[in-house]
Amino acid sequence: MARLKNTFWHRNKFKLSGLLLIFPIYFLYESLQPPEFPEIWESKSVGQLELALQPMNNEPPYAHHEDWVKDFSVWVNDGAVKNIRQAYINIGPRPLPLNKLEQDDVGILHGSESLQHVHAIASPNFSASDKVWLTLQNWDGSQHVQSWSLPPQWIGEQI
Repeated sequence: MARLKNTFWHRNKFKLSGLLLIFPIYFLYESLQPPEFPEIWESKSVGQLELALQPMNNEPPYAHHEDWVKDFSVWVNDGAVKNIRQAYINIGPRPLPLNKLEQDDVGILHGSESLQHVHAIASPNFSASDKVWLTLQNWDGSQHVQSWSLPPQWIGEQI
């Protein structure tokens, strides 16, 4: 009978395979730890809706395809989402015009009746004059714009 070489693999293969059994326990523990999200910003009325924004994190915007974006949840506190034809969010010194926003799918609200999500159009860093702008159009063609001020810690953050 041939004798196997005394290699690292042959000496430790059972120990290494035992380590693989520990990984699922670690990942289960990590998945059961809920992430901590920043506070929900104040609720404001936009047309017939009452909406509140919640950033997904306090990190600077990130590059997504050819755009810079920042993720937000949009809580629908009052009103019906079905009355919205289209709604967009951008971060900057002024709201972008609706005809420019319509040319791409970045910045558009999407989601359910009570919670919407958006990849807000942003620049790589923020200045003191920047605000979060929500531009909303109803089915009757009426447009509404609302803004939220940026938290002070976001101003001047560099990528």
